[in-house]
Amino acid sequence: MNILITGGAGFIGSHLVRRLVHRYPEYHIHNLDALTYAGNLENLKDVENAPNYSFIKGDITQAAFLEKLFGQTNFDGVIHLAAESHVDRSIADPMAFVRTNVIGTVNLLNAAKTFWRKHGEHRRFYHISTDEVYGSLGETGLFSETTAYDPNSPYSASKASSDHFVRAYGETYGLPYVISNCSNNYGPNQFPEKLIPLFIRNILENRELPVYGDGNYTRDWLYVKDHAAAIDLVFHQGANQKTYAIGGFNEWKNLALVHLLCDIMDSKLGRATGSSKELIAHIKDRPGHDFRYAMDASRINRELGWEPSVTFEEGLEKTVDWYLKNTAWLQNVINGNYQRYYKEQYGG
Repeated sequence: MNILITGGAGFIGSHLVRRLVHRYPEYHIHNLDALTYAGNLENLKDVENAPNYSFIKGDITQAAFLEKLFGQTNFDGVIHLAAESHVDRSIADPMAFVRTNVIGTVNLLNAAKTFWRKHGEHRRFYHISTDEVYGSLGETGLFSETTAYDPNSPYSASKASSDHFVRAYGETYGLPYVISNCSNNYGPNQFPEKLIPLFIRNILENRELPVYGDGNYTRDWLYVKDHAAAIDLVFHQGANQKTYAIGGFNEWKNLALVHLLCDIMDSKLGRATGSSKELIAHIKDRPGHDFRYAMDASRINRELGWEPSVTFEEGLEKTVDWYLKNTAWLQNVINGNYQRYYKEQYGG
Protein backbone atom coordinates (compact mmCIF):
# COMPACT_ATOMS: atom_id res chain seq x y z
CA MET A 1 0.00 0.00 0.00
CA ASN A 2 1.07 3.57 -0.75
CA ILE A 3 -0.09 5.83 2.10
CA LEU A 4 0.06 9.63 1.89
CA ILE A 5 0.35 11.34 5.28
CA THR A 6 -0.04 15.12 5.18
CA GLY A 7 1.67 17.11 7.93
CA GLY A 8 3.93 14.17 8.71
CA ALA A 9 6.79 16.34 9.93
CA GLY A 10 4.63 17.92 12.61
CA PHE A 11 3.93 16.79 16.15
CA ILE A 12 1.24 14.13 15.76
CA GLY A 13 2.19 13.40 12.16
CA SER A 14 5.78 12.48 12.96
CA HIS A 15 4.69 9.99 15.61
CA LEU A 16 2.24 8.45 13.16
CA VAL A 17 4.81 8.27 10.35
CA ARG A 18 7.32 6.55 12.64
CA ARG A 19 4.71 4.05 13.84
CA LEU A 20 3.57 3.10 10.33
CA VAL A 21 7.10 2.91 8.89
CA HIS A 22 8.11 0.47 11.62
CA ARG A 23 4.90 -1.58 11.81
CA TYR A 24 4.21 -1.97 8.09
CA PRO A 25 7.45 -2.58 6.16
CA GLU A 26 5.36 -3.75 3.19
CA TYR A 27 3.75 -0.28 2.94
CA HIS A 28 5.37 2.80 1.50
CA ILE A 29 4.76 5.88 3.66
CA HIS A 30 4.84 9.20 1.78
CA ASN A 31 5.20 12.19 4.11
CA LEU A 32 3.92 15.43 2.58
CA ASP A 33 4.75 18.55 4.59
CA ALA A 34 5.24 22.23 3.75
CA LEU A 35 7.76 22.57 6.61
CA THR A 36 6.20 25.69 8.07
CA TYR A 37 7.27 26.80 11.55
CA ALA A 38 5.88 23.67 13.30
CA GLY A 39 7.08 21.13 10.72
CA ASN A 40 10.51 19.77 11.54
CA LEU A 41 12.34 16.94 9.77
CA GLU A 42 14.49 16.48 12.87
CA ASN A 43 11.41 14.75 14.30
CA LEU A 44 12.01 11.89 11.83
CA LYS A 45 15.80 11.52 11.78
CA ASP A 46 15.48 7.90 12.90
CA VAL A 47 13.41 6.85 9.86
CA GLU A 48 14.60 9.24 7.15
CA ASN A 49 16.65 6.49 5.44
CA ALA A 50 14.07 3.71 5.81
CA PRO A 51 13.41 1.98 2.46
CA ASN A 52 9.64 2.31 2.87
CA TYR A 53 9.64 6.05 3.63
CA SER A 54 9.74 9.13 1.38
CA PHE A 55 9.51 12.82 2.18
CA ILE A 56 7.76 15.24 -0.18
CA LYS A 57 8.02 18.97 0.42
CA GLY A 58 4.80 20.58 -0.74
CA ASP A 59 1.83 22.72 0.18
CA ILE A 60 -1.75 21.40 0.21
CA THR A 61 -3.02 24.87 -0.67
CA GLN A 62 -1.52 24.35 -4.17
CA ALA A 63 -4.16 22.40 -6.12
CA ALA A 64 -2.05 21.85 -9.25
CA PHE A 65 0.78 20.39 -7.16
CA LEU A 66 -1.60 17.91 -5.53
CA GLU A 67 -3.11 16.87 -8.85
CA LYS A 68 0.38 16.14 -10.20
CA LEU A 69 1.34 14.23 -7.05
CA PHE A 70 -1.77 12.03 -7.17
CA GLY A 71 -1.17 11.45 -10.86
CA GLN A 72 2.38 10.26 -10.20
CA THR A 73 1.66 7.94 -7.26
CA ASN A 74 -1.11 5.42 -6.84
CA PHE A 75 -2.09 6.30 -3.28
CA ASP A 76 -4.23 3.68 -1.57
CA GLY A 77 -5.03 5.99 1.31
CA VAL A 78 -4.64 9.51 2.64
CA ILE A 79 -4.25 10.33 6.33
CA HIS A 80 -4.74 14.07 6.51
CA LEU A 81 -3.14 15.81 9.50
CA ALA A 82 -1.72 18.96 7.87
CA ALA A 83 -3.36 21.92 9.59
CA GLU A 84 -2.84 25.19 11.34
CA SER A 85 -3.75 24.23 14.88
CA HIS A 86 -3.05 26.91 17.49
CA VAL A 87 -6.05 28.92 18.67
CA ASP A 88 -3.99 31.96 19.63
CA ARG A 89 -2.50 32.19 16.14
CA SER A 90 -5.96 31.81 14.57
CA ILE A 91 -7.16 34.87 16.47
CA ALA A 92 -4.25 36.89 15.09
CA ASP A 93 -4.48 35.56 11.49
CA PRO A 94 -7.75 33.76 10.63
CA MET A 95 -7.06 33.68 6.89
CA ALA A 96 -4.02 31.44 7.31
CA PHE A 97 -6.36 28.90 8.90
CA VAL A 98 -8.91 29.24 6.11
CA ARG A 99 -6.23 28.68 3.48
CA THR A 100 -4.68 25.59 5.03
CA ASN A 101 -7.52 23.95 6.94
CA VAL A 102 -10.38 24.63 4.53
CA ILE A 103 -8.96 25.23 1.06
CA GLY A 104 -6.10 22.78 1.59
CA THR A 105 -8.50 20.05 2.65
CA VAL A 106 -10.79 20.67 -0.32
CA ASN A 107 -7.79 20.54 -2.65
CA LEU A 108 -6.88 17.12 -1.24
CA LEU A 109 -10.47 15.93 -1.55
CA ASN A 110 -10.59 17.04 -5.18
CA ALA A 111 -7.35 15.26 -6.01
CA ALA A 112 -8.52 12.06 -4.32
CA LYS A 113 -11.93 12.23 -5.97
CA THR A 114 -10.47 12.73 -9.44
CA PHE A 115 -7.78 10.08 -9.20
CA TRP A 116 -9.67 7.42 -7.26
CA ARG A 117 -12.63 7.61 -9.62
CA LYS A 118 -10.30 6.53 -12.42
CA HIS A 119 -8.54 3.79 -10.48
CA GLY A 120 -11.27 1.88 -8.69
CA GLU A 121 -12.44 1.62 -5.12
CA HIS A 122 -10.85 0.28 -1.95
CA ARG A 123 -9.33 3.63 -1.04
CA ARG A 124 -9.69 5.62 2.16
CA PHE A 125 -9.50 9.33 3.01
CA TYR A 126 -8.89 9.70 6.75
CA HIS A 127 -9.39 13.21 8.07
CA ILE A 128 -7.96 14.04 11.52
CA SER A 129 -9.93 16.69 13.39
CA THR A 130 -10.33 18.12 16.89
CA ASP A 131 -12.74 18.18 19.80
CA GLU A 132 -12.82 21.99 19.54
CA VAL A 133 -15.36 21.87 16.69
CA TYR A 134 -18.01 21.04 19.30
CA GLY A 135 -17.59 24.27 21.23
CA SER A 136 -17.59 24.36 25.01
CA LEU A 137 -18.97 22.03 27.68
CA GLY A 138 -20.30 23.06 31.06
CA GLU A 139 -19.37 21.31 34.28
CA THR A 140 -20.83 17.98 33.12
CA GLY A 141 -21.30 15.95 29.96
CA LEU A 142 -19.06 14.66 27.16
CA PHE A 143 -18.66 15.30 23.45
CA SER A 144 -19.54 12.33 21.25
CA GLU A 145 -19.72 11.54 17.55
CA THR A 146 -23.28 12.93 17.44
CA THR A 147 -22.67 16.20 19.29
CA ALA A 148 -23.75 19.25 17.26
CA TYR A 149 -20.95 21.47 15.99
CA ASP A 150 -20.60 24.82 17.74
CA PRO A 151 -17.09 26.25 17.08
CA ASN A 152 -16.04 29.39 18.94
CA SER A 153 -12.62 30.31 17.50
CA PRO A 154 -11.33 30.84 13.96
CA TYR A 155 -9.27 27.65 14.40
CA SER A 156 -12.23 25.49 15.43
CA ALA A 157 -14.43 27.07 12.77
CA SER A 158 -11.88 26.18 10.08
CA LYS A 159 -11.65 22.59 11.31
CA ALA A 160 -15.44 22.31 11.50
CA SER A 161 -15.64 23.50 7.90
CA SER A 162 -13.08 20.93 6.78
CA ASP A 163 -15.01 18.16 8.56
CA HIS A 164 -18.18 19.20 6.74
CA PHE A 165 -16.44 19.18 3.38
CA VAL A 166 -15.12 15.65 3.96
CA ARG A 167 -18.62 14.41 4.80
CA ALA A 168 -20.07 16.29 1.83
CA TYR A 169 -17.62 14.63 -0.57
CA GLY A 170 -18.57 11.29 0.91
CA GLU A 171 -22.29 11.90 0.42
CA THR A 172 -22.09 13.72 -2.93
CA TYR A 173 -19.29 11.86 -4.70
CA GLY A 174 -19.13 8.58 -2.77
CA LEU A 175 -15.61 9.27 -1.53
CA PRO A 176 -14.74 6.66 1.14
CA TYR A 177 -13.77 8.53 4.30
CA VAL A 178 -13.38 8.30 8.06
CA ILE A 179 -13.05 11.20 10.49
CA SER A 180 -11.75 11.26 14.03
CA ASN A 181 -12.02 14.12 16.52
CA CYS A 182 -9.41 13.99 19.26
CA SER A 183 -8.79 15.75 22.54
CA ASN A 184 -5.60 17.65 23.50
CA ASN A 185 -2.41 15.77 22.67
CA TYR A 186 0.90 16.02 24.51
CA GLY A 187 4.25 14.26 24.33
CA PRO A 188 7.69 14.43 22.66
CA ASN A 189 8.38 16.71 19.67
CA GLN A 190 5.51 19.13 20.32
CA PHE A 191 6.22 22.69 19.20
CA PRO A 192 6.62 24.97 22.24
CA GLU A 193 3.67 27.22 21.50
CA LYS A 194 1.48 24.60 23.21
CA LEU A 195 1.00 24.63 26.97
CA ILE A 196 3.10 21.68 28.17
CA PRO A 197 6.31 22.17 26.10
CA LEU A 198 6.01 25.95 26.53
CA PHE A 199 5.97 25.61 30.30
CA ILE A 200 8.73 22.98 30.35
CA ARG A 201 10.95 25.42 28.47
CA ASN A 202 9.98 28.35 30.68
CA ILE A 203 10.66 26.40 33.86
CA LEU A 204 14.07 25.41 32.51
CA GLU A 205 14.84 29.09 31.89
CA ASN A 206 13.12 30.43 35.05
CA ARG A 207 10.65 32.43 32.96
CA GLU A 208 7.07 33.30 33.82
CA LEU A 209 4.41 30.62 33.30
CA PRO A 210 1.55 32.58 31.67
CA VAL A 211 -1.80 31.06 32.70
CA TYR A 212 -4.93 32.45 31.04
CA GLY A 213 -7.55 33.85 33.43
CA ASP A 214 -8.12 31.89 36.63
CA GLY A 215 -6.65 28.69 35.19
CA ASN A 216 -9.84 26.68 35.66
CA TYR A 217 -10.32 25.83 31.99
CA THR A 218 -10.54 22.07 31.67
CA ARG A 219 -9.11 19.83 28.96
CA ASP A 220 -9.06 16.09 28.24
CA TRP A 221 -5.44 15.02 27.60
CA LEU A 222 -4.10 12.15 25.49
CA TYR A 223 -0.49 10.98 25.08
CA VAL A 224 0.48 11.43 21.43
CA LYS A 225 1.65 7.84 20.95
CA ASP A 226 -1.76 6.62 22.08
CA HIS A 227 -3.35 8.89 19.48
CA ALA A 228 -1.04 7.48 16.79
CA ALA A 229 -2.13 3.97 17.81
CA ALA A 230 -5.78 5.02 17.54
CA ILE A 231 -5.23 6.52 14.07
CA ASP A 232 -3.54 3.30 12.95
CA LEU A 233 -6.52 1.30 14.19
CA VAL A 234 -9.20 3.55 12.67
CA PHE A 235 -7.40 3.65 9.32
CA HIS A 236 -7.22 -0.13 9.10
CA GLN A 237 -10.38 -1.26 10.88
CA GLY A 238 -12.77 1.69 11.11
CA ALA A 239 -15.96 1.75 9.07
CA ASN A 240 -16.27 4.01 6.04
CA GLN A 241 -18.41 7.16 6.33
CA LYS A 242 -18.05 7.05 10.12
CA THR A 243 -16.67 9.36 12.81
CA TYR A 244 -14.69 8.26 15.87
CA ALA A 245 -14.21 10.31 19.04
CA ILE A 246 -10.75 9.81 20.57
CA GLY A 247 -9.98 10.96 24.10
CA GLY A 248 -8.16 10.04 27.24
CA PHE A 249 -11.00 10.09 29.80
CA ASN A 250 -8.43 12.25 31.51
CA GLU A 251 -9.61 15.75 32.44
CA TRP A 252 -7.39 18.32 34.09
CA LYS A 253 -7.92 21.95 34.95
CA ASN A 254 -5.09 24.01 33.46
CA LEU A 255 -3.85 25.29 36.82
CA ALA A 256 -3.81 21.80 38.36
CA LEU A 257 -1.87 20.53 35.34
CA VAL A 258 0.67 23.34 35.70
CA HIS A 259 1.10 22.54 39.40
CA LEU A 260 1.76 18.87 38.59
CA LEU A 261 4.22 19.84 35.87
CA CYS A 262 6.03 22.18 38.27
CA ASP A 263 6.35 19.39 40.84
CA ILE A 264 7.75 16.97 38.25
CA MET A 265 10.20 19.56 36.91
CA ASP A 266 11.38 20.56 40.40
CA SER A 267 12.04 16.91 41.20
CA LYS A 268 13.87 16.22 37.92
CA LEU A 269 15.96 19.40 38.18
CA GLY A 270 16.78 18.97 41.86
CA ARG A 271 15.03 22.20 42.83
CA ALA A 272 13.15 22.87 46.03
CA THR A 273 9.56 21.65 45.81
CA GLY A 274 7.29 24.55 44.94
CA SER A 275 9.98 26.79 43.47
CA SER A 276 8.66 26.53 39.90
CA LYS A 277 5.13 27.39 41.04
CA GLU A 278 6.43 30.83 41.96
CA LEU A 279 6.81 31.45 38.21
CA ILE A 280 3.05 31.17 37.59
CA ALA A 281 1.54 34.45 36.37
CA HIS A 282 -2.17 34.81 35.59
CA ILE A 283 -2.63 36.87 32.43
CA LYS A 284 -5.59 38.36 30.60
CA ASP A 285 -7.88 35.70 29.18
CA ARG A 286 -7.97 35.17 25.43
CA PRO A 287 -11.17 35.87 23.42
CA GLY A 288 -13.64 33.02 22.92
CA HIS A 289 -11.89 30.75 25.41
CA ASP A 290 -13.88 27.49 25.70
CA PHE A 291 -14.43 26.44 29.29
CA ARG A 292 -14.20 22.67 29.03
CA TYR A 293 -13.59 19.87 26.52
CA ALA A 294 -14.06 16.16 27.22
CA MET A 295 -14.50 13.29 24.77
CA ASP A 296 -16.58 10.13 25.05
CA ALA A 297 -14.32 7.52 23.45
CA SER A 298 -16.76 4.67 24.04
CA ARG A 299 -17.30 3.87 20.35
CA ILE A 300 -13.65 3.35 19.46
CA ASN A 301 -13.20 1.30 22.63
CA ARG A 302 -16.31 -0.81 21.99
CA GLU A 303 -15.93 -1.30 18.23
CA LEU A 304 -12.14 -1.34 17.78
CA GLY A 305 -10.82 -2.18 21.24
CA TRP A 306 -8.71 0.97 21.65
CA GLU A 307 -7.90 2.58 24.99
CA PRO A 308 -5.07 4.80 26.29
CA SER A 309 -1.96 2.90 27.40
CA VAL A 310 -0.66 5.39 30.00
CA THR A 311 -2.12 7.60 32.69
CA PHE A 312 -1.62 11.34 32.42
CA GLU A 313 0.90 11.30 35.26
CA GLU A 314 2.94 8.58 33.49
CA GLY A 315 2.72 10.30 30.13
CA LEU A 316 3.66 13.69 31.53
CA GLU A 317 6.76 12.25 33.22
CA LYS A 318 7.78 10.57 29.94
CA THR A 319 7.27 13.90 28.19
CA VAL A 320 9.38 15.84 30.69
CA ASP A 321 12.15 13.24 30.44
CA TRP A 322 12.19 13.57 26.65
CA TYR A 323 12.46 17.37 26.70
CA LEU A 324 15.19 17.30 29.32
CA LYS A 325 17.18 14.87 27.17
CA ASN A 326 16.52 16.86 23.99
CA THR A 327 17.21 20.47 24.92
CA ALA A 328 19.12 20.92 21.64
CA TRP A 329 15.95 20.00 19.69
CA LEU A 330 14.01 22.52 21.75
CA GLN A 331 16.46 25.32 21.03
CA ASN A 332 16.67 24.47 17.33
CA VAL A 333 12.92 24.90 16.75
CA ILE A 334 12.76 28.29 18.48
CA ASN A 335 13.80 30.80 15.83
CA GLY A 336 13.37 34.55 15.47
CA ASN A 337 9.79 34.22 14.24
CA TYR A 338 8.86 32.28 17.35
CA GLN A 339 10.48 34.85 19.62
CA ARG A 340 8.46 37.64 17.98
CA TYR A 341 5.25 35.61 18.30
CA TYR A 342 5.92 34.90 21.98
CA LYS A 343 6.50 38.57 22.76
CA GLU A 344 3.29 39.59 20.99
CA GLN A 345 1.24 36.85 22.65
CA TYR A 346 2.52 36.93 26.22
CA GLY A 347 4.19 40.32 26.47
CA GLY A 348 7.73 39.19 27.18
